[in-house]
Amino acid sequence: MKDTDYLSISARVRAMENRLLNRERRERMIEARTDDEAVKILTECGYAEPEDLSVPAVDAVLSQARTELFRELRGAVPKPALVEVFQIKYDYHNAKVLIKAAATGENPERLLMSGGRYDPAALADSFRRGELRSCSAPFAQAVKEAGEILSGEGDPQRADLVLDRACYAEMSAAAKDSGSSFLQGYVRLAIDAVNLRTAVRCARMGADSTLLSESMLPGGNAEPSAVVGARGSELVQRFRSGPLEKAAELGAALTAPGSGSLTAFEKSCDDALNAYLSGARRVAFGEQPVVGYLCAREAEATAVRTILAGRAAGLDGDTIRERLRDSYV
Repeated sequence: MKDTDYLSISARVRAMENRLLNRERRERMIEARTDDEAVKILTECGYAEPEDLSVPAVDAVLSQARTELFRELRGAVPKPALVEVFQIKYDYHNAKVLIKAAATGENPERLLMSGGRYDPAALADSFRRGELRSCSAPFAQAVKEAGEILSGEGDPQRADLVLDRACYAEMSAAAKDSGSSFLQGYVRLAIDAVNLRTAVRCARMGADSTLLSESMLPGGNAEPSAVVGARGSELVQRFRSGPLEKAAELGAALTAPGSGSLTAFEKSCDDALNAYLSGARRVAFGEQPVVGYLCAREAEATAVRTILAGRAAGLDGDTIRERLRDSYV
């Protein structure tokens, strides 16, 4: 693919960026005198107005917007794999829900998320019938294996690991199929962030190296074997001079049990991904603006939930701001 193949969609994306929840709009949402005023700012960003400020109502609006965005961009980009990279995680989320619901006898419907490659209702029906031939082979195999682990060993953690490994493997494959080196770099960095988080959490739990080794995901910039067992300055060294260096420094200080809150560390991991994506803002046309916009919309949904949940909990503006990630615009 050539960057000129993205001329038309790049222009559309630049226009759509004007409706993103930028810093100024975020501030207005935080400082709004009433919840109604805060919600109305969402309509400036192109969202439907939720019926109320309950979590289900807000999620329904965000879910509808996400599904429509993926549908629109899939039909507009030269290679649908560019968008599929961002859809895959919703399929695997739904797989986890369906497998656990089957094990407990609960109704999974309210926890299923739209926006993936497979319609949630159709996926649930195929899962109940034990027939996933319409899904990708890696997805079907991972669902089968995870289901067998949960029903046989009763180990939800191992079942989730099987699905997570397959999820990021499919994301890596789709990024490669898209032909975008920028998107491939993003996925590798996302895998690094997952592995760094896993290393810090396992260290805090006092978990052995076997569990950590099993939890590491391949496909990142840092070799999983180099991260396993790293502590303190060793952990920082694994990510030295990379986007996650600051996050690794924060995480290294939190590897002892009870060593403090992970909030700043988690935020730093997300901010590293946002910093990588900020490069897309300097590209006039190509796949980079599309990738950047897709990630910006994902981050926007998280920011909306954080602000509205913070307001509902009666948090002050400074506390809400501390929980927000860096803005794409």
